[in-house]
Amino acid sequence: MFLMEADRITEIPLRIVKNTSADAVKRLLDDLAGLSKLDFTGGDDSTGFDGRPSFRDLAAFTFQPQNIVANPDVLFFKTNTYEHREKLRKIFPYVLGAVTPALMAKQFELGRTRQELRRKERELKDAQQVSARWLADLMVKFSEAQELGLTPKPEQQPTRGQMIELLEEVVARTDLTLSVSTSTISDALRELSSLDIEEREVSRELTTLRHRLEEMNRMRSGVDQYEAAIGLQRGRLQLSNWLVAHTDGATDCPMCSSHTDSARRKLEVLSARLQEVEAEAGVDKEMPAAFDRELQRVTAEVEQATERLRSVQIRKRALSGRSKEASERQFAAKKAERFVGTLESALDLHRRLGSDSDLVDEVSRLRETVQRLEAELREQDVDSRKRRALLAVNTHAGRLLPSLDVENADDPISLEINDLTIKVRGAERDDYLSEIGSGSNWLSYHLAMLLALHQFYLAQPSSPVPGFMVLDQPSQVYFPKRVVTRPDEDIEEPLFRDEDIDAVRKAFEVMGQVVLKAEGKLQLIVLDHASRDVWGDIPGVVGLREWRDGVKLVPMKWLNEP
Repeated sequence: MFLMEADRITEIPLRIVKNTSADAVKRLLDDLAGLSKLDFTGGDDSTGFDGRPSFRDLAAFTFQPQNIVANPDVLFFKTNTYEHREKLRKIFPYVLGAVTPALMAKQFELGRTRQELRRKERELKDAQQVSARWLADLMVKFSEAQELGLTPKPEQQPTRGQMIELLEEVVARTDLTLSVSTSTISDALRELSSLDIEEREVSRELTTLRHRLEEMNRMRSGVDQYEAAIGLQRGRLQLSNWLVAHTDGATDCPMCSSHTDSARRKLEVLSARLQEVEAEAGVDKEMPAAFDRELQRVTAEVEQATERLRSVQIRKRALSGRSKEASERQFAAKKAERFVGTLESALDLHRRLGSDSDLVDEVSRLRETVQRLEAELREQDVDSRKRRALLAVNTHAGRLLPSLDVENADDPISLEINDLTIKVRGAERDDYLSEIGSGSNWLSYHLAMLLALHQFYLAQPSSPVPGFMVLDQPSQVYFPKRVVTRPDEDIEEPLFRDEDIDAVRKAFEVMGQVVLKAEGKLQLIVLDHASRDVWGDIPGVVGLREWRDGVKLVPMKWLNEP
């Protein structure tokens, strides 16, 4: 798109070149209109007509094309489609000032807080539904802790808080093995406990020795492989000695008996390489004696550690078989370890279910926030503000109707934002716009209501609706399309009835009066076939060049130039 900004555009460019994008223009217009960045969903994902208001939505109040300006079924631009109708219904309280950006922010916060409250309440309800089972489980765990000797038996039944406190002490302790092996155990149990400790120590020592022995065996295997590779290479190079032995003084090459320096040099190189390989093999032929001694020592220690571990295990099995008490106590110790492992997670749930828990406090805080926001929104009374705004709009429209070509101009009218139409309140019955006949009535009601809306917007401290409106051929109700002839046309000028001309002049006079009263804050752009003779001397109406004979809204040189 092409965008030019200035307080006053004094010169139309000779040609236009894109300098921005459509999305950037939309964002700019949204900012200039001061539209809220929030949507109408109260915090949920905005979709469709529940999304945030945009400048494009305000076109319903700024455009009246020729198929709308006198339409009995459609009052606002594009509301003949479902999506635009629903979006306009949604934003109408906002453009009327009944819902302000501050109220939208509170509604957004209220929706988000309600959603969080529902989630927290579900969590609390799920936890409280098992309260009876939870209390029984707590008592069972406390009794089990007493049986395992992890906590002393109190003189009287402890409260829920006391039980939780005692069980938390159990979880925090690090001497569980000692607490289950005190004065009541036998000598066999003490010996079994020491054997457990010795078994762990011997196992760690044996693991270390086995790892060292494996490393030394891998090293010896690597040396053997290296010696085999050297021997293979030495055998391949023995050919050089054979060639040297079969070479006499007359010839240098034992294969072809030729005398060349090249053959002699190559033979010398092979012989030298053989000597290097033999020297290398001689150096690494055997492992150092210290390595073999260390290998024997480690092997012996592995065997000794294995025998010690086997001895400890034999003693443990024999001791456990002789001492029933030791076996039971050992099982109790393992059971205590498993019990403490599960106790910590259970205590976390118990703490959350208390009346003073964080979850209960958070639910209470969220409820207070919801109540406060609901009270603040009730004080704003959006419905009352909307009724007062509509009353002001209807009053403005009622003042304009007597100056237009409409039957029963004194009958009050009302804007029905739910139906997006006009209702005429007659003495005997109420009629919607679609139930009233005559194109002059439709045009008059359209003009009166749209102008009344703009008068209301201008009276607000800040309204997002821009101060302009475009009307396309409002006189079509009275005049045919051909009201001006071209110079080369020989067509008889149609005759217009005086009452039709008067009706069109009334429409222009009302529009001129509204614009003059706005004192430069409202602009009406009327595209019409009516000649200057109809509206030329009406105050507030300014005529521009007629778009005929090659004169168009878009200059042709913008299209013709490369």
